[in-house]
Amino acid sequence: MLVDSHCHLDFETFDADREDVFARARSAGVGALVTICTRLSRFDEVLALAAPRPNVFCSVGIHPHQVAEEERATVERLVDLARHPKVVGIGETGLDYFYDRSPRDDQKTSFRAHIHAARETGLPLIVHTRDADDDMAAILTEEAEQGAFPGVLHCFSSGRALAEAALGLGFYISLSGIVTFRNAEDLRAIARDLPLDRLLVETDSPFLAPIPLRGKRNEPAFVVHTAEAVAALKGVTPEALARTTTENFRRLFAKAALTVAA
Repeated sequence: MLVDSHCHLDFETFDADREDVFARARSAGVGALVTICTRLSRFDEVLALAAPRPNVFCSVGIHPHQVAEEERATVERLVDLARHPKVVGIGETGLDYFYDRSPRDDQKTSFRAHIHAARETGLPLIVHTRDADDDMAAILTEEAEQGAFPGVLHCFSSGRALAEAALGLGFYISLSGIVTFRNAEDLRAIARDLPLDRLLVETDSPFLAPIPLRGKRNEPAFVVHTAEAVAALKGVTPEALARTTTENFRRLFAKAALTVAA
């Protein structure tokens, strides 16, 4: 079994065939998935996708791109929404200095609120980071000194120093279809050195479809191709990679683990 630890199935690109997307994921051996909240204003829609499906879960949070558009995420509100049995993570949240769609200070403030909610709930922090390695490492380290919290750097494409800093704080690292891209040799070099017991795989669908499906709309079933590529990098069989990443998912997303099929 594989787990797609990060996808966005509430996005309108799935409106025409969402049920088929779920069916194709099951047929591909994807036994569980987490559909990720990027706006608190859409949390109800995200939750509605997870609530009736035994092996579908969700998160609660505001993406750094949307921080300037959304009502401020307070720790109290995040913690309150996270009480739902289907909410298994806090985020996605983080820093994005590539697009800078929200002011950086606002991104940092929102990020810290999400960290505090993760610490209070014990749920993993789902971190988006792009072109912000130094600030990301500094904030994670500073906040960890105030009390530990679990987390994952999702769709990892950052530098080795951030990977090592995150691993040192007990974080997991999730690899997406980017690891299959022709120009991603630096990322593959880092991936080869990542400990197997800290790895997850994801699609980040509808974005970043892996080779050999590059250019298509991504969907959870395609995580199979990313997993095969990661298995080759790590020198293990696809079956072993699937088993290990599923065990890692159960350990990190412990709230989901009780209902994820063996």
